[in-house]
Amino acid sequence: MKIGADNKKQVIWMSALLAIAIPFALYSFKDMLWGGGSTAVTTSAGHDAGAQKPGSAAISIDSDPRLRLDILDASRKIKYEPGRNIFEMQAAQIEPPIANVRQQTANVHYGPDLPPPPPPPPPIPLKFYGFASKPGETKKIFLQQQNGEHMFVATQGEVIDRRYKVIQIQANAVVMEDMLTNSRQPLPLTPR
Repeated sequence: MKIGADNKKQVIWMSALLAIAIPFALYSFKDMLWGGGSTAVTTSAGHDAGAQKPGSAAISIDSDPRLRLDILDASRKIKYEPGRNIFEMQAAQIEPPIANVRQQTANVHYGPDLPPPPPPPPPIPLKFYGFASKPGETKKIFLQQQNGEHMFVATQGEVIDRRYKVIQIQANAVVMEDMLTNSRQPLPLTPR
């Protein structure tokens, strides 16, 4: 019998698939072929069922269909307590705390740490003394440095001391802007 070029490819594929399928089939049916049933039953915690505390029920992970007399004996040892409904699941009673909980949790910080707020801008070191206006002219204001060294006369929109700009002139205050910090502050009218 002669194998052609097309048949050689099919034979190679078939042998590769058989090489994969045979170990898989042996692994799947190993319990039926060699009778390797597990006799040790463990609980959900992974401990031996015989080493449990009396009164605690075991949960079998193994699918062993045999009757487990040790689990039946453990369930018979649990005593019924009056006032307890055996058909409802109840949580264990929690004792009240001895210390005041509110005082302990008052200093607890929840959430991410936030950066501190930025400091407020420094106050503008000028005093507003008054204004003058003539018909047909723009309103002029009188400002003085707080240390009393310099006196300024300005109109709306002018820059004073190369840092402070007059934004708005009102009857009893002037709104100034610190051009370095871009913060606006009102300067109230101060009597002399």
